[in-house]
Amino acid sequence: MTDETEPTPDRVGTVVVVGRPNVGKSTLFNRIVGGQVAIVEDRPGVTRDRKAMDAEWLGVPFRVIDTGGWMPGGDDLDSKVSRQVERAVADADLVLLVVDATVGVLSEDEAVADWLRKTPTEVLVVANKADNDQRERELWEFLALGLGDALPVSALHGRRAGDLLDVVLERLGPLGVVPDAVVQPWLEPEQSHETPDGDPAPPRVAIVGRPNVGKSTLFNRLVGDDRAVVHDMAGTTRDAVDTRVDTEDGPIVFVDTAGMRRRAKIDDSAEYYSAVRALRAIDDADVALLVIDANEGVTGQDQRLAERIDAAGCPVVVMLNKWETIDDAERRATIKADVVRRLAFLGDAPVLGISALTGKGVHRLRPVLAEAIEQYHRRVPTKDVNRVIAAAQQASPAPGGARVLYAVQGATDPPTFTLFANRELPQHHVRYLERSIREAFGFGSTPLKLRIRKKQG
Repeated sequence: MTDETEPTPDRVGTVVVVGRPNVGKSTLFNRIVGGQVAIVEDRPGVTRDRKAMDAEWLGVPFRVIDTGGWMPGGDDLDSKVSRQVERAVADADLVLLVVDATVGVLSEDEAVADWLRKTPTEVLVVANKADNDQRERELWEFLALGLGDALPVSALHGRRAGDLLDVVLERLGPLGVVPDAVVQPWLEPEQSHETPDGDPAPPRVAIVGRPNVGKSTLFNRLVGDDRAVVHDMAGTTRDAVDTRVDTEDGPIVFVDTAGMRRRAKIDDSAEYYSAVRALRAIDDADVALLVIDANEGVTGQDQRLAERIDAAGCPVVVMLNKWETIDDAERRATIKADVVRRLAFLGDAPVLGISALTGKGVHRLRPVLAEAIEQYHRRVPTKDVNRVIAAAQQASPAPGGARVLYAVQGATDPPTFTLFANRELPQHHVRYLERSIREAFGFGSTPLKLRIRKKQG
């Protein structure tokens, strides 16, 4: 007889890490997931958005969410961070309230505990920085929080981390269902599509741009939730935040990234690591949405970002945000022409004027995105590649008798072609062949890689 309460493989619990600022929440989060996933800095206010990752202990999977410090009485940005924490707790199966064993109970800890006692979610008090026996013996004062005994742990050194995870699995019990995706209304899907086991991972779409151009606002619009903190202060987003969304074209993972400035202007270590995470998100992306402030137009930093995206080999969709603030049709045409001119090296990259704040024009992204993803994964039969190469060489032969003997597409993501030639091909002829392949097979703005192999002997 099967125990009906035993969780099925597709049911996992959600564990949320909360607490006042600078108690080591992100360090504990990294310890649980087993990697340096969240940015850690020895000062408050580094973590702002919710960051979710899959974790596993003793063969049992669960989801863990890192949050910013809960400070509802702070400024506007603090309040928005606190609301992110509250949304995470509302959807959680278990909450880990992290406190600092080296300083004891502070008024901020009491405020968090008072709030958590009013929620229906079970709470475990985790006394971090308990890196010796003496500190473990002094944890009795955390009973004043009214949430039971505090569990000692040193997230930095891993001390008693296994004991903590044993208790986490025990308290999760019959694990709760975690929604893998959010059905997003802007795409107007007829129904959700579940990805069967064994299918390829859903495409990743990175939202990138300079600070304060509206990336997080667009991200929240696309995922249909206030998933990222939005504030008019530049640099609000610290870490890359991703959310999977089910669409009628299949699941897509949208990734919000930190705004990237010129390296010479980065004078903060947290901002440096934010930029590193953003660049990593670009390298892992299938498509990049380059968000540009329509009022400012394409800046030098926008050009450098576009070059970085192009070098990563993923298609680009240019999003001119705050388009609703430009009423004059002639000025709109001038702005778009300037974008095409300044980003000419991106080829035929689509340019969309949108308003992330109101959602106007965002619906036009769906077909463009679907086409870009399809082009990025497109594979061309070898016979068709050689037919196009032969026709191109017949129409315009390379100088000096150089020619391609055979061609094959060796990879996708991005489409990569290997050309076997009898001798070295001039660069202008290689660009000509690339353009021929692009036009023949409709690769649009997707970057193509051509590798030339010289015939031996």
